Amino acid sequence: MAKAHYKPESFHLRDSIGYLVKRSQRLMQERIEGLFEKQDFTLQQWVVLMYVRDGLAVTVADICRDLHHDSGAMTRLVDQLEDRKLIERRRSAEDRRVIELSLTKAGSDVLDTLVPTACDALNTALDGFSREEVKLMQSMLRRLIGRLEELVPYSPTSSEKEKAL
Repeated sequence: MAKAHYKPESFHLRDSIGYLVKRSQRLMQERIEGLFEKQDFTLQQWVVLMYVRDGLAVTVADICRDLHHDSGAMTRLVDQLEDRKLIERRRSAEDRRVIELSLTKAGSDVLDTLVPTACDALNTALDGFSREEVKLMQSMLRRLIGRLEELVPYSPTSSEKEKAL
């Protein structure tokens, strides 16, 4: 039986972990969007480039799945990045049906200018926290994500199910 960290009779949304994580994410997103706007870039564009750079995603489908984003909208966003010569698409050597994403030199250069902006925004938000507190927060959030991934198992999309057959 799970520990009762929350009780219905005393539950308030503003104390919920989900609310607190979502609220902090939204506020950080607004702050970074404002900073990126000055550099003619959107947070979503940056996220896509970072996913590709860090190997979190190889295809548009990977990004959509992880971000729970509409594939049409994500394809348009990747189109914009490709038009700006920041990302390129290539057919997979293993499966010619799969289109893989990679950063261009220009995309890498753009990230070199945007990552410090994101780091500054995060450091400003975390001002007043000790290094140990930040590490603890990261560790706890990773544990929470791991636990939630156990409870909400990955569910392949219908097109992925078809490929597996």
